[in-house]
Amino acid sequence: MQERSDPSRRPVAAPAGCCDRWPWLAGLATRSPAGAYGWRPIVVMATLFFSIGFVTWLNGPLIIFVQVAFDLDDVSAFLVPVCFYLAYLIFPLPATVLTRRVGLRRGLWIALVVMAVGTALFGECVNARWYVGALGGLTVIGAGLSLLQITINPYVSLLGGHDRAAQRIAIMGVANKFAGIVAPALFAVIVMPNVGGVAAEIGRTPPGPAREAMLAGFTHAVHAPYAAMAGLLLLLAVLTVRARLPDISVGTAIGAGGKAGKAKPGWLLTGAFAMFLYVGVEVMAGDAIGLYGRSFGLSLDVTKYLTALTLAAMMAGYLAGMVLVPRVVAQERYMLLSCVAGVVLCLAAMVAPGIVPVFCVALLGFANAMILPALFPVVLREGGPDQARITSFLVMAFSGGAVLPQVFVHLIPMLGTTPSFMVLAVPSYLFIGGWIMALRAGGGMP
Repeated sequence: MQERSDPSRRPVAAPAGCCDRWPWLAGLATRSPAGAYGWRPIVVMATLFFSIGFVTWLNGPLIIFVQVAFDLDDVSAFLVPVCFYLAYLIFPLPATVLTRRVGLRRGLWIALVVMAVGTALFGECVNARWYVGALGGLTVIGAGLSLLQITINPYVSLLGGHDRAAQRIAIMGVANKFAGIVAPALFAVIVMPNVGGVAAEIGRTPPGPAREAMLAGFTHAVHAPYAAMAGLLLLLAVLTVRARLPDISVGTAIGAGGKAGKAKPGWLLTGAFAMFLYVGVEVMAGDAIGLYGRSFGLSLDVTKYLTALTLAAMMAGYLAGMVLVPRVVAQERYMLLSCVAGVVLCLAAMVAPGIVPVFCVALLGFANAMILPALFPVVLREGGPDQARITSFLVMAFSGGAVLPQVFVHLIPMLGTTPSFMVLAVPSYLFIGGWIMALRAGGGMP
């Protein structure tokens, strides 16, 4: 994907003679995560990642919301992440074609407009108590996110050197997870201030006009927030159009970290599968933790905040990664240590007493934080020269967020909640860790 050159968007050079007077400035662009382009594109991308996080991490409390609003069982309620993340399997290839045609900047604002349409559609359909339509709105949001992810992740990876790609993506992760803390908490306070009492009252009320009136009042609370969110996404699209972003090709760029030469389909496919498993575990720890908490006797008024707890742990993990990578430890080694931490927390959850396992699952957010920031640029680097195609595979792998949570809820009646969670999470961490170890052993990384 090539864009026309704009001299105003070329890397900014240091003023002549400044490095003679202040030698420490000589390597500033190299040492800074922002690279030679400066912090402006980082700030713009972080704002977009905030919007991604705000929309995405509403799914956790939404599962609780739709279960009450539409009187659903667990499997039906978990169609929320299924429809949302399944869009990542369907739309990345068309999104890649569109992005190549319209270019980076247009692709960004088109994605935001599509997300705004899906957000408004979801709010209208929930207000009308039409669950199928609401799921359709989530699919449209996922389509917009697919287009946004196709561009934004490799763009951030290629803003500077490969060794600091995980650090840049960690900055994006802080913005994303800060939104993930704020969004579920705001949703719980504004839309579901007394969800436990409402659910109990609805359960006591026999079918009829009175019960329908209660359900209509409960679902109506989502209408105004989602309309406002759609408006904010449109405003963000306008601001993105006006933003001055550097021209970086994410089609076949090699110089910023990709390896020239023959593609490596084995590493690409196994790396994409590692991403599939990672996103599945991340969504389970973030969105399914409400169901997990209820299995320990926690009320709806408590479990509606558990997604925010996981995201707070994840944000702490990003901050730690920003400090430690690559100053203290290389990004690939940190990813391996994250997988080890995930396995340890899963094993602790299986033997810990009381509600301690719930906190172990929330702490998986900390273990998960730096896996994607390291995994994405490594697969992008090792998969071969066609980075647009590689990005499509990686974004399609986000569909793990649809599959693993659904397998989880189907396993619960047979195995129980904790064993069902761990039988999916532990092998996932082991595969991801094994993949990075095999890559290092094969000499695929510097």
